[in-house]
Amino acid sequence: MSDTPFPHPASHQVQPHAPAPGPGPAAAPVPEVALAARSLVKEYGTTRALAGVDLDVPRGASLAIMGPSGSGKSTLLHVLAGMVLPDSGSVHLQPGTAGHTDVTSLGPDQRTRLRRERFGFVFQQGLLLPELTVEENVAVAAMLAGSSRAAATAAARSRLTGLGLSEHAHKRIGQLSGGQAQRVALARAQITEPEVVFADEPTGALDSQTSAAVLRLLLETTVGRGRTLVMVTHDEAVAATCARTVRLSDGLLVADTARGA
Repeated sequence: MSDTPFPHPASHQVQPHAPAPGPGPAAAPVPEVALAARSLVKEYGTTRALAGVDLDVPRGASLAIMGPSGSGKSTLLHVLAGMVLPDSGSVHLQPGTAGHTDVTSLGPDQRTRLRRERFGFVFQQGLLLPELTVEENVAVAAMLAGSSRAAATAAARSRLTGLGLSEHAHKRIGQLSGGQAQRVALARAQITEPEVVFADEPTGALDSQTSAAVLRLLLETTVGRGRTLVMVTHDEAVAATCARTVRLSDGLLVADTARGA
């Protein structure tokens, strides 16, 4: 990512009769940053997964992370989400005007609490608990964040109804289709009203039609409600639905593309 260029020095020539400049065009508003990563380095043995990554993730926006296998994209997501600590560098979560949290300075218990209360997660295989019902899978995320069983169950029912899953509430995960299971994962990710949702190949195991439907719901329930979405994907079509795409290669950020609204 390039540094801001220095302004050109003003001319030493003074024009005594030059008219005062009129008001120029209004500057574009600078978006608030939800996550700010600086100089992230992460090594696994002799492999450098991240080699000094700087990245700002705007609040309420969608960001796709792409790159070939081994480029560091999943490691970057895991570091941003506090699942993995970098060897050096920092990640700051900046919740509006309420200050910020240095994610990388937190201890293991504090990072676990952060992930439960302020982050949401959707993974390729859903990582749902097969021994629980659909409703229980969603409610347990709220209970882990501190809600009572009654409040968590009521919230789970509301989320499932909003995603067209109320009739499946008492089924086991193994009784669902792949698309239905991913909608359960979306409900679980949203139940704590997270500030940021992290998605790692959320449509990778789905057919194209089901993938499009799940992706639409993912965007509606995150950026559609003012939340931030950070998504790892290998699919160019999926990445194209995001406002911005960054690409990694050998642990370095090599491209950063924004799309018009």
